[in-house]
Amino acid sequence: MTITTRSTVPYTPALPSMRKVVILGATSGIALEVERQLARQGLELLLVARSAERLAAVQADLLARGAKQVLTCAADLSSIRRHGAVYDFVRRSFPGYDTVLLAYGTMPDQRDSEASVDTLLDELNTNFISAAAILMLFASDLEQRRTGCIAAVTSVAGDRGRRSNYVYGSAKGALSLFLQGLRSRLYSTGVKVITIKPGPTRTPMTDHIPSASRFADPQLVARDIVRALQRRSPDVLYTPWFWRHIMTAVRQIPETMFKRLAF
Repeated sequence: MTITTRSTVPYTPALPSMRKVVILGATSGIALEVERQLARQGLELLLVARSAERLAAVQADLLARGAKQVLTCAADLSSIRRHGAVYDFVRRSFPGYDTVLLAYGTMPDQRDSEASVDTLLDELNTNFISAAAILMLFASDLEQRRTGCIAAVTSVAGDRGRRSNYVYGSAKGALSLFLQGLRSRLYSTGVKVITIKPGPTRTPMTDHIPSASRFADPQLVARDIVRALQRRSPDVLYTPWFWRHIMTAVRQIPETMFKRLAF
């Protein structure tokens, strides 16, 4: 007689380890700090950014810090027609990649976007349309493989439309909504999707802001991001942590009051 037993505890498969990471927008301030921490863990990296010269310098630095392998691809990711070539390069040169981090974007002056339709469209394209387009390529590949993680840096600015940066905020808010839908689509396949919402962070993109010296340390923000990539959670990461509570309060302000706030 054969006796079988069945556990009452549901089986939870172990999360795959993070070994090969693609970083889109690899020379952004936050991305550089993330890469340095990943290099110290001996991971393999493929970096995509516009400047071949800057990529070469970053590549040498990361190898010196302990990265197992660092490949580079020079491309302007805001140009959607370049996406196919970037995607093909990743699949051909970096097979088995398990993590994709999107970390590029722009933050022009709000008044420039209000004064120029071209500037407005460029900002929406860079911060949302091009980002969604290239993530869709990687999502389809990971969906077929039924493994991996996609993460993208958006912003707390996307949680509410403020008069001082509503063009940038609307693009980041649209990207966050896109990631929410993508997370739902990929849920049953085991592919994780993480929305990263940093508060104001000291990077070259924020140097022009008078109060930038009080912004978050990019090393601490990068540490939170690396931890989330390793754990494949949470679905939405606010960093530093207190921004989750701040934005929860901001979202509760009635519109009749919010529109009067001068910030």
